Amino acid sequence: MGKVILFSPVGGTDPISMSNYRDGSLLHICRFFRPDKVVLYMSKEILDNHKKDNRYLYCLEKLAELQHRKMTYEMIERPDLVEVQDFDYFYEEFRRIIHRLSKELDDTDRLLLNISSGTPSMKSGLLVLQTMGEYRAELVQVSTPERKMNEHLHKGYEVQLLWELNEDNEPDARNRCRIIQCPSLTALKKIEIIRRHISVYNYQAGIDVARTLPASETESYLQLLQMAYYRQLLDFKSVDRILWDLDFDCLPVRSGNGRKCFEYALNLDIKVKRGEYVDFIRGITPLIVDLFEMVLRNQKHIDLSEYCEDGAFGRMWSIKRLRGTEMLDCLNRGFQGNFRCGNIYSIHLKVLIDYYLKKEVRLVKITDDLRTVEKTIRNLTAHEIISVTDEIIFQKTGLHSRQIMDRIKEVFTYTKIQIPAGAWDSYDELNKKLYERIR
Repeated sequence: MGKVILFSPVGGTDPISMSNYRDGSLLHICRFFRPDKVVLYMSKEILDNHKKDNRYLYCLEKLAELQHRKMTYEMIERPDLVEVQDFDYFYEEFRRIIHRLSKELDDTDRLLLNISSGTPSMKSGLLVLQTMGEYRAELVQVSTPERKMNEHLHKGYEVQLLWELNEDNEPDARNRCRIIQCPSLTALKKIEIIRRHISVYNYQAGIDVARTLPASETESYLQLLQMAYYRQLLDFKSVDRILWDLDFDCLPVRSGNGRKCFEYALNLDIKVKRGEYVDFIRGITPLIVDLFEMVLRNQKHIDLSEYCEDGAFGRMWSIKRLRGTEMLDCLNRGFQGNFRCGNIYSIHLKVLIDYYLKKEVRLVKITDDLRTVEKTIRNLTAHEIISVTDEIIFQKTGLHSRQIMDRIKEVFTYTKIQIPAGAWDSYDELNKKLYERIR
C-alpha cells in the first residue's frame, strides 16, 4: 500500500558524476522520491562497471542508510546489449518490463520512470510509452547542476571517495527533479476529436468524448461545452444557469420571444452549414410564422392575439373576434371568400403582409420567397421520404439553402429584435472560446 517503484535505465553519470561531484539522475531521484523498490536496467557497459566496483548498489545503500530506510533492488542485466542506440529494441523491451511492474501496483502505489539516465534511445522509448498512455506512470526528469549537458567520465572512478565528496549529501541540497506532464497519445487524439466535433457544432458528441477523459483535464471547458449543447436545444434555463456559474455571456439577444426566435434561426443556420438540408427545410415553418407575426406587430402595430383564441393545438383564428373587422375582409379577399378559421398559418400572415405592407416592396419579395420555399419543397419533405440536397432545393425553389437563410435573416430587420453586429456568427465565437480553453 502506497509504495513507490522506480524503473531506471542506468547512465554514464550514475551514480555520482566525476565532473561535478553530485548525484547522477538515478541517485537523485532516489534521494527525493524515496522509492521502496528500484529496478535498474543495465547494458553491457553499465554491467561491466557494476561488476568492477558495485558502484550503483553501493551508493543506493549508502543513501538508504543516510535516510534511515530500506530499499529493495532488481537488476535487469543485458550483457549482450551493445547497440544502445536501437530505439525499437528499447521500446519493446521497456514495454514488457513496465507491463510486468504495473501488475505489482494498486491504486495507492506510484511507478516512476527515470527519463534522464541512459542513452537517448532509452529515454525516447520511455517517453513514447508514456505518450501511448498504456500505463499509469510518472516521468521524472533531473536537471544537471550546471544546467548543461553532463560529461561522462569513468576512468579512475572511486565510488567510496565520490560518495564522501558528493555535495548532494548536504541537508540543503537543491532538488533537481521534476515530474514531466506528458499527455498520452490517446488523450491528445480525444482532444482533437472534441475539437472536430465542436467545429461542426456537434456539442453532444464532444461532451461524450470529454467525459472519457479525467475531470482535471476537462474542467476548463466542459461546462461551456454543455452550455453550447443546451443552447442548441433552446433550453434557456440550463443555459442561463451555466452562464451564471461561469460569469460569462455569449448570447447576443436576451429578450423573451426575440431570444427564442433568434436562437432558433441560428440553429437553422447551423443545419445549413452542416448540410442537414431536410431538417433545415422542415424547420423553417414555425420560424416563418413567428417572424411574419412580429413583422405585422412592429410595422403596423397589429396584435394577432386580438383576433385569436386558444385551441386544442395552440392559437386559432376566432371568427367572433374577426367579425366586422378589416382583417377579416382582407383574409376573405386573399382566399377568394373561402377563408376558414382554424390554426394560424404563414399563408394567412402573408396575405396580411401583402395588404398592409404592400409599399414595402423588398419585404413583400422576401416573404414571397419564403412562402414559395414552404409551399413547395417544405411540404414535400413533410409528407414524402425524399433525398434533399442543396441542388434539389434550388431546382424546386430557385434559391439555394444559403439564400433562403439570408432571407430569413433579412426578415429579422423588420422586427423589433435588436440584433448586434456579428451576432449571426455567435456560435463561431463560442467555438473560439472553447478552442482557447481546450489544451
